[in-house]
Amino acid sequence: MSNIVLGISASAAAHKAVDLASKLVQEGHDVHAVLTCNAARLVGPPLLRAVTGNPCGVDEFDAEAAAPMDHIDLGGAADLLVYAPATADLIGRMAAGIANDLPTTVALASDAPRLLAPAMNPAMWRHPLVARNIGTLSDVGWQVVEPGEGFLACRDEGQGRMAEPAEIVEAVLAALAG
Repeated sequence: MSNIVLGISASAAAHKAVDLASKLVQEGHDVHAVLTCNAARLVGPPLLRAVTGNPCGVDEFDAEAAAPMDHIDLGGAADLLVYAPATADLIGRMAAGIANDLPTTVALASDAPRLLAPAMNPAMWRHPLVARNIGTLSDVGWQVVEPGEGFLACRDEGQGRMAEPAEIVEAVLAALAG
C-alpha cells in the first residue's frame, strides 16, 4: 500500500477528485486529501474523509489537525503526490515556490515523486505564463497528466478538462512502479 497525498485546488473539476480518491483507495492506497480553502467550498472535506478514511486537510493551523506540523508529516510520509485538479493559480504558486496554504506547503516539504493534472479554461491553458510554470514544475520533477479536450464548465470548448480519474490512476501506478 502506498501513501498518496491528493492535492485538490478550486476547479469545477474538483468533483472528479472525489472519484479519483475512491479509485486510488480501491487500488489499495492510503490517500490523504489536502485542499485549498476555495476547493473546500466546492468539495466538502467530510465527503473526502468518508471516501479515503483519513482526515481531510484544509488549514495547516486548524485546531483539529492531527499534528502541529501536518504539512511536514504529510509531505515526508508520502510515496507520491498527486495534485488534481491543479488550477493555473496553484501551478503558478508552486512554480514560484510560494507555500501559503496546506497543498503548497506539503508540496515543498516532500521529496516524493509527483503528478500534476491541470484543469482550466482553454485560453488559460494556452497562456505562455501557464506554459512556463508547467515547464518549471516539470524541470523539478513534476510529471504532467495532460488535460483533455471537450466542453468545460465555463462553456468553452478546447483543451483544459482535467484528465479522467482512470487515466490519472494509470499515471499513478506507472509513477509508483518506476
